[in-house]
Amino acid sequence: MTTVTENQEQIQILDRNYNISCPAEEKASLHESANLLDKKMREIRSSSKISNVERIAIMAALNIAHDLIKERRSGMSLEVVERLEKISGKISLALDEESK
Repeated sequence: MTTVTENQEQIQILDRNYNISCPAEEKASLHESANLLDKKMREIRSSSKISNVERIAIMAALNIAHDLIKERRSGMSLEVVERLEKISGKISLALDEESK
């Protein structure tokens, strides 16, 4: 059993728990991002023959990146885009560490 420290927040993606370092003011965004990633990964898993979690994560990341690029082109603020990219990077790092 892992302990969540004061600067960490526990999220769940595809029934796996991850402890992510996160400033207090970004915890809500982290959970929202994790929920979005979980939803995308579940959609990919249920609609394709891909079963490898790493491949599902890559496909979800590509889908989210594609959506992000479309939003950038439609005028989303740079600050929002940068925050989403930062949170996405933290989640990807946690997924990479967990798969080792």
